[in-house]
Amino acid sequence: MTRCLIVQPIHAAGLELLENAGITPVLAPAYDPATIVASMAGMDAVITRDAGLRTPAIAASAVLKVIGVHGIGTDPVDVAEATRRGICVVNTPGANVRAVAEQALALALALAKAIPAADAAARAGDFGFKYRAPLRELAGATFGIVGFGHIGQATAGLARAFGMRVVGVSRSQADEVFTQAGVERVADLDTLLGMADVVSLHLPSTPATRGVIGARELGLMKPGAFLINTSRGALIDEPALEVALAERRIGGAGLDVFAAEPLSPASRLARLDNVVLSPHIAGSAVEALERTARLVAGQVVDVLAGRRPAHLVNPEVWHPDAAVGARL
Repeated sequence: MTRCLIVQPIHAAGLELLENAGITPVLAPAYDPATIVASMAGMDAVITRDAGLRTPAIAASAVLKVIGVHGIGTDPVDVAEATRRGICVVNTPGANVRAVAEQALALALALAKAIPAADAAARAGDFGFKYRAPLRELAGATFGIVGFGHIGQATAGLARAFGMRVVGVSRSQADEVFTQAGVERVADLDTLLGMADVVSLHLPSTPATRGVIGARELGLMKPGAFLINTSRGALIDEPALEVALAERRIGGAGLDVFAAEPLSPASRLARLDNVVLSPHIAGSAVEALERTARLVAGQVVDVLAGRRPAHLVNPEVWHPDAAVGARL
C-alpha cells in the first residue's frame, strides 16, 4: 500500500486526487513535531502546510520519496536533508496568490477604517464611535510593496484599483515588470519606507530577509503609516514593532504571520489596540485551498508515478531513469 501522511488538513479535492491514484491519505492526529515523527513510519509521501517537516521526521520513514508543501514557502522544511536523501520537495507557487493579495488589502482596510473597534462599538451600542475614530481613506495614499513577485504584483493591482499610488522595491525584478504593472520603482527600502502610507511585505524568509524590518526601519516610516505582513513572521523584529506600536510611532500594523506560531495570548501584540491580527489565514480562501490541494497532491502523484513534477524545489534529486513508479 502506498501512503501519504497529511500533516495538516487539506481540501477534500486533494485527498480525492490521491485516492484515485491508489495512494492512501493518512491524516496525522496532531501536528506537533513529536506526533509527526511518530506518524512517519512507512510513509511514501508527506503533504505539509506551515508545520513543515524537519530532519527527525524525514529520517523516520525509510521509504519517503516526496514532500509536498501546501504553499509557496519551503523554509519550514529541511530541504537540505531531503536533498541529501534524494527525496523530492515540491511546492505550489501561484495557487494562493489572489487570496494572499486580498488579505493584505483587507488588513490595510481594517486599519484605515478601524473595523475591529467599529464592530465592538456597534455591538455595544456606541454610535458615538464615529466622532472619535480617526478613520482614513486609502484612495490617494501611497502603497509601498516590498518584494515584487507574483503576490506583490497582485497586491499592487488591487491597491491601484483603490486609487492608490503604488511604489515598490525588488532586488531581482526587471524594470519592465514594474512598468507593466503600473508601479513606480524606488531605489531602495529606505526610500520606500519614508514615502509610503502603507508598507506591505511580500518576501520569502531567507537569511537575507529575516529581520528586514527592525527598529531602524520602523523609525524611517511615516508617522501614521501602516505595516502589513502576510509573508513570513521572521521578516519583522517583533519586539521592535511592539515598541513602535505602543509608542504610536507608526499608525498600526496588520499581521497574518508571526515569529512564533501560534501567537501566544500573552503576546504584547495581542494587547495593542492599533494592531489587526489574523491567524495565518491569508492563503486559506476556499478557492485557494482547493487549487493548492489539487496542485500539491497532483505533484505527489506525479513523483510516485515517475513523472517530473511541475514545481520541483530541489531538481538535483531528479533522476528520470530511476523508475520511481515501479516502487508503487
